[in-house]
Amino acid sequence: MTELLLIRHGETDWNAERRLQGFLDIGLNDHGRQQAVALALALSDEVLDAVIASDLQRAVHTAQALALPRDLAVLTDASLRERCFGAFEGLLYDEIAGHFPQAHASWMAREIDVRFPPGQQHAETLREFSARAVNSVMAIARRHAGQKIAIVTHGGVLDCVYRAACGLRLDSARDFDIINTGINRFHWDGNALRVLQWGNVAHLGQAALDEASQ
Repeated sequence: MTELLLIRHGETDWNAERRLQGFLDIGLNDHGRQQAVALALALSDEVLDAVIASDLQRAVHTAQALALPRDLAVLTDASLRERCFGAFEGLLYDEIAGHFPQAHASWMAREIDVRFPPGQQHAETLREFSARAVNSVMAIARRHAGQKIAIVTHGGVLDCVYRAACGLRLDSARDFDIINTGINRFHWDGNALRVLQWGNVAHLGQAALDEASQ
């Protein structure tokens, strides 16, 4: 059996102040580093064959807490990055509607083919992002068939993978939590993903933040 542990990175200051990160490379804050340590302790008895992360530092540094005690290198994969939000990136969530009211309304409505205004990067549509995220995770599963691996990524990626595994529409409202360093287990049978466990945060002794982009 191929088992995937999909994990959202630890908390950043931008998570805490509700500032949109997207492709921007923001590091963990003190709370996020503590969450990574707690995550590592919670999984210390589990054998992992590989630890793979988005190449953004908030994911890499979370993944290192799992890899270092096992004498593994963190394998980075840019296709596991968060969605690119274009000009939304760097803004507080409360600021986006004021700057881009029409695009913000489309975002809140989860319109899957809308492309937000460009910023440092050209934004991805939700459809494009979901295809990238899901295909990336399935490609990793194929490369590591029969193994147990940890993938440290971002809230948006987890949202898309969960929907794909459960047959949920991309444009439906989210009714499940995506918590920093939450442990989400999937089985890959060579063809499809199946959720074994979602949102295990028993290792977190204090409040953790849900992915803000619902």
